[in-house]
Order: sequence, then C-alpha cells, then structure tokens
Amino acid sequence: MDMSMWLALVSIAIGTYLIRLLPYIWMKRSLAKRQTEDGIGSMPTWLTILGPTMIAAMFGTSLVPAHSGALSWLATGVGILVTFGVWTRTRSMGLPILCGVVAFGAITLFSPI
Repeated sequence: MDMSMWLALVSIAIGTYLIRLLPYIWMKRSLAKRQTEDGIGSMPTWLTILGPTMIAAMFGTSLVPAHSGALSWLATGVGILVTFGVWTRTRSMGLPILCGVVAFGAITLFSPI
C-alpha cells in the first residue's frame, strides 16, 4: 500500500476513536460537575440512543450492494438470511456477522453468473 492509503486508514481510525471518546469525556465531566453541585447526574437521552442510531445507519447503508447487479443482490440477500439465521440460533454478535460475510463472499467469488 502506498502512503496515501495508510494516511487514510489512520485518519479513519483516529476519527472513529474520537467519535466515541469525545462524548464520553464530555459526559463524564458533565456528570462530575452535577455531582459536585449536589444534583443528581443523569445521562441525556440523546447520548443513550447515539450508539444504536449509528449502528442502524451503518446497517442500512451496508444493505445496498455497491454494484447493482443480480449477483450482488443475490449475495446480499443470502448474506442477510445467513446472518439472521445464525443470530436466531446463537444470539451472539460475532459469529452471525462472520457467517453472513462468508456466505456473501462465497456467492460473489464462486458464482458462475
């Protein structure tokens, strides 16, 4: 990989880390300030739904194939079904995603279409 690719990867990693770190630091300071003022500190509602909202946004964009062809839609559909099927059996996060990605990749790479 050339240097521009590494710079892009590092900037994405730092940006992702800061997106998670800055609200945490801000909320930690805010709660500490409220506790010193003899108030009851509570987390605001928007901060509690921020994580699931980001995950839902990434999920929605990942459902649309990059190339709009029959094979891409087939691979996406099978990947979703495999992910959901494994999740219903295991109720875990890692294994269903791994199986869905493997199913998507297998159809994309080994399909004769």
